[in-house]
Amino acid sequence: MAGWVTASEEEVKRQQGSGMRTIRKVVPYLWPEGQFWVKWRVVAAMILLVSAKLVAFATPYLFGQSVDALSDSGASELMLGAVGLVIAYGAVRLLSVVFQQLRDSVFARVGQRALRRVALETFAHIHRLSMRYHITRKTGGLSRIIERGVKGVEFLLRFMLFNLGPLILELALVSIFLGLYLDAYYLAVIAATITIYVWFTFRITEWRVQIRRRMNEQDTDANQKAIDSLLNFETVKYFGAEKREAERYDQSMRGYEKNAIRTAQSLALLNGGQSLIITAGLVTVMIMAALGVQNGTLTVGDFVMVNAYMIQITLPLGFLGTVYREIRQALVDMGEMFDLLEQPAEINDRPDAPDIQVDQGCVTLDDVHFGYSPDRPILKGVSLEVGSGKTVAIVGPSGSGKSTIGRLLFRFYDVTGGALKIDGQDVRDVTQDSLHNAIGVVPQDTVLFNDSIRYNIAYGKANATDDDVIAAAKAAQIHDFVMSLPEGYDTTVGERGLKLSGGEKQRVGIARTLLKNPPILLLDEATSALDTETEHEIKEALRRAGEGRTVLTIAHRLSTIVEADEIVVLEEGRIVERGNHDDLLAHDGRYAALWQMQLAENETIEVAAE
Repeated sequence: MAGWVTASEEEVKRQQGSGMRTIRKVVPYLWPEGQFWVKWRVVAAMILLVSAKLVAFATPYLFGQSVDALSDSGASELMLGAVGLVIAYGAVRLLSVVFQQLRDSVFARVGQRALRRVALETFAHIHRLSMRYHITRKTGGLSRIIERGVKGVEFLLRFMLFNLGPLILELALVSIFLGLYLDAYYLAVIAATITIYVWFTFRITEWRVQIRRRMNEQDTDANQKAIDSLLNFETVKYFGAEKREAERYDQSMRGYEKNAIRTAQSLALLNGGQSLIITAGLVTVMIMAALGVQNGTLTVGDFVMVNAYMIQITLPLGFLGTVYREIRQALVDMGEMFDLLEQPAEINDRPDAPDIQVDQGCVTLDDVHFGYSPDRPILKGVSLEVGSGKTVAIVGPSGSGKSTIGRLLFRFYDVTGGALKIDGQDVRDVTQDSLHNAIGVVPQDTVLFNDSIRYNIAYGKANATDDDVIAAAKAAQIHDFVMSLPEGYDTTVGERGLKLSGGEKQRVGIARTLLKNPPILLLDEATSALDTETEHEIKEALRRAGEGRTVLTIAHRLSTIVEADEIVVLEEGRIVERGNHDDLLAHDGRYAALWQMQLAENETIEVAAE
């Protein structure tokens, strides 16, 4: 068994350091600066906790005195009489419960506030993290880390404050009292029993924590695969991959099952060892007390009192392994959550950054360089100006950097060279909130919340009225469709909007952006995922959306940008051509080649349809 329970010293030190860091992180939630009401509740809860333990400590003594008062083995030291002692015994038992319930009531608001603050801080921080972080993380695993971390905070608050601390106080009081009231040998036996018990419990529990960590990893992996598979339900069906998905999920669950079995087996070993140690200590102390009664140095009441005290301290000790393991696991779970909180945001506002002031809505790219990694440059010196109220389209083959320009404009990433400006203001020098408010985006695939059409359109503007929503829907040419539905604007769109067609989703997205009413509009291949007929319908809605705004269009289908004021052809991160549609066709260069290619594709599709 030695091989099972021995962990490397580095691992133990690492875990201890991580645990202390986590505890330091939690303390401010319990003792916040400037929050006097929180502090007095914590102090009051601690006073009630100590009071409950002191009263509980007196209970076995009064019980022993009651036995002596009712027996011939000796007179009670207290002059209350048998009935008075029994009443006193009942009163202290009741007081112990009352103090515990008052403690829970006083502390409840503190604990729930701490949970809410931790959860809110984590949730908000995740939204502050960069696009780069989110595209490399697994959503299922991320949600699991948050869920377990918040539960860990709740467990730590409850059990460390109200179980582990009081247990240590109770053990100390009982051990010292029996040593002074009876004999130092009682203290020695109790101290030895507790020491051996705690050593055994902690060693086995440390081993079990490693198993639990591996079990959690498998649980996270299985949960992530399940969520990923369900989010891609259609893809799974398209490729008849239900069996493959089930096998992937089962593979993770097999690992979970293996570690869960080891957890159950190790728990049996822990419980069996604990029972052996506790029983040996209890029997030893009771034999000593029985011999004392036999030779007349102790009364029957003393024997009953010793038995009551031993039961009083052994019952909570029986939960020590579980409490310690759960605290260790809570520290691990919270450590993962605080690791997440310490993950730095890649894109931050500069100190005292002002809000952006958009008067004209002129967008300028000045010798912009960018790469998602240093060894893979995407944009290689792009210079471009989108004048106020003008529409500029960016076209080019896949991988040329079209969509990257949109991400840089919205500041999902920062340029690595050059500058991107709006009305002469570098987007890196203004607040992200104000920048985001100034730009409306209609992406290639509009993703909707699993809520009503009204909610999804109103998402474009805080506190939007029904009239605002309807006006935006009419402008996006979706109002008539919505009114034809049985539930109208209260129709639920399904997860990611899957209950709506591609064109309907895009119209909702356009309405949402119109409601936002931004001075700058970014159309990121907004019609490339639609059929030709739907594309023509959406084009009119997009044309209306762009009226009076500066529009930057990232296009795949060239037919959608024929009327643009300027068309920029991007290839391998560089601008190779620019001009309006007619000029570029007359130039007979790269744009003309792309135009002819798409015309040929459309003719092929039309012939195939006939």
